[in-house]
Amino acid sequence: MTAYTYILECVDGSFYVGSTRDLQRRMEEHALGAGAAYTRNRLPVTLVWVEQHDHVANAFLREKQIQNWSRAKRIALIEQRQGDLPELARGWGRRPSTGGLDSPSPGGSDGSTT
Repeated sequence: MTAYTYILECVDGSFYVGSTRDLQRRMEEHALGAGAAYTRNRLPVTLVWVEQHDHVANAFLREKQIQNWSRAKRIALIEQRQGDLPELARGWGRRPSTGGLDSPSPGGSDGSTT
């Protein structure tokens, strides 16, 4: 069964990572404030990235993987800069001099699966 991993950008600039079997329904829930508690308080949200999977378990695993990424690595994924991902992974945990660009986003650990 098809499933999706997705990233939403919240009105405050933070990211929310989730996974679902029904992307359209889930986006409608988020838009109505009936999605995750995290996004409910940060409306409106915009879908900025989505990836399709053959199995819901794979979508969920990818969600958890991305939730552990730095903000900079998520932005590289959203901007389709796959070549930057390995270097950003090596830099994880270092204090950035860019004012927090590499710090995890507030929405990083709060993902929803449906």
